Amino acid sequence: MDKSLQWKAGVILFSILVAVYLLYPVQGHKVNLGLDLQGGMHLILGVETEKAVDSELDRMVDEFQDLLDDKGIDYILVDKVDDVLEIETLDRQGITNIKELIERSYASVLNVEESGENRIALTLKPQEIERIKRSAIDQSLETIRNRVDEFGVSEPTIQREGRDRILIQLPGLKDTGRAKALIGKTARLEFKLVDEENDVDRALQGDMPMDDEILYEKNATGNKTPLLLKKRVLMTGDTITDARVNYDRFNTPYVSLTFDRRGAKLFDKLTAKYVKKRMAIILDDTVYSAPTIRERISGGRAQISGRFSLEEAKDLAIVLRAGALPAPVTVQEERTVGPSLGQDSIDKGFKSILIGGILVVIFMVVYYKMAGLVADVALVLNLLFIMAALSGLNATLTLPGIAGIILTIGMAVDANVIIFERIREELRQGKTVLSSVEGGYAKAFSTILDANVTTLIAAFVLFQFGTGPVKGFAVTLCLGILASMFTAIFITRFIFDFYMGRREVQNLSI
Repeated sequence: MDKSLQWKAGVILFSILVAVYLLYPVQGHKVNLGLDLQGGMHLILGVETEKAVDSELDRMVDEFQDLLDDKGIDYILVDKVDDVLEIETLDRQGITNIKELIERSYASVLNVEESGENRIALTLKPQEIERIKRSAIDQSLETIRNRVDEFGVSEPTIQREGRDRILIQLPGLKDTGRAKALIGKTARLEFKLVDEENDVDRALQGDMPMDDEILYEKNATGNKTPLLLKKRVLMTGDTITDARVNYDRFNTPYVSLTFDRRGAKLFDKLTAKYVKKRMAIILDDTVYSAPTIRERISGGRAQISGRFSLEEAKDLAIVLRAGALPAPVTVQEERTVGPSLGQDSIDKGFKSILIGGILVVIFMVVYYKMAGLVADVALVLNLLFIMAALSGLNATLTLPGIAGIILTIGMAVDANVIIFERIREELRQGKTVLSSVEGGYAKAFSTILDANVTTLIAAFVLFQFGTGPVKGFAVTLCLGILASMFTAIFITRFIFDFYMGRREVQNLSI
């Protein structure tokens, strides 16, 4: 064997050994099954980004009240009306001071406009609104990813789709109802004071104090009790660093909270200020508990005891640890695939690969004789390399991905058909076998390369802009094209050269 054949044999042997290693079930290398094969849940969530903008304005109401108090600027009110933040002061000097304050610290964020005597209107600038919306999508992605990780789903797909939508695929999931509730929970935790000076019944009848609102608390029987609360948010769950399920002396589960340094300091200050007052702990506009603050609470710890089951307590701890969604999400598309349907898809998919492969193998041997057998060897190696690449990349195999493999079987043999027809043409012109093989490969190469490159470009476009199943098809198509170029041109040429290099070949079975 000459040196050129030796290094080609080395490359082929090395490639086969690597492929076998990647397919061997060692840790870290496996072909993951997609949602349509394994079963599970497919969700597309829409993020209500406008609510994120609205929440930012609500936050700025409290921020400006604290800021004006700190700066000693007298004001009558700070309020939000639709998408406008309005501030009314006692005199013109107050307006001047506020304008200077905004010019110094909020010039890039807020537009300022006078809306009456001693009153100014603040609106968010368009670029700031876009930043908030963009941030809401990014934060929602990260929060949902954290929740799914804690839920324990293997190989989830969580990615942005379009302008304000999020694609979620959870293969192998069985409790879809619980997962959907966990993923979609906004989990906005707030602490507010209970208004014990005014009557909740009168408020329900329409006599609502200006700075109050009514929310409902769950009780032991499952009913809801109305509570009259102060609108102002004293503290949010943004400073929570940990949330765990514990049990009280009656073996009832509750959620214990741990705050960061800033949150611990704020909670200490609030509990010292409002001793003997009731403070409501609110999650997504539902009051979980409203205990009376009996003494100052230091150490940065609190608890939520809302008369819930162990599973509810665990889910609440998960969403609090993962963080709150910056805006509500709505389910725009939902699809559940059962494991039995997924297994049926696997069986039919591999059956189609087997039948298609056998038919191609038989055709090639019947039509091209010994040369067809060479093409069949290349075809088997082509499938080996595709599956090895999927395993090595930890790629996900989907039903469209199986379709891509089946398409690759035809494309892999098509390259050999072109080569063999060119060799036949050379033989019909009376050339020697060696010259015919060399001429056949040389003349077929440019045609095969053009066809495969154009298909590869289309596959890259599908992968770049497609989602879910389309990407699965594109992945196997790309890998199949690369593998078929290697097997149909390099490996088959090596087999012919090896066969002809050992003896004087007068005839070729083709």
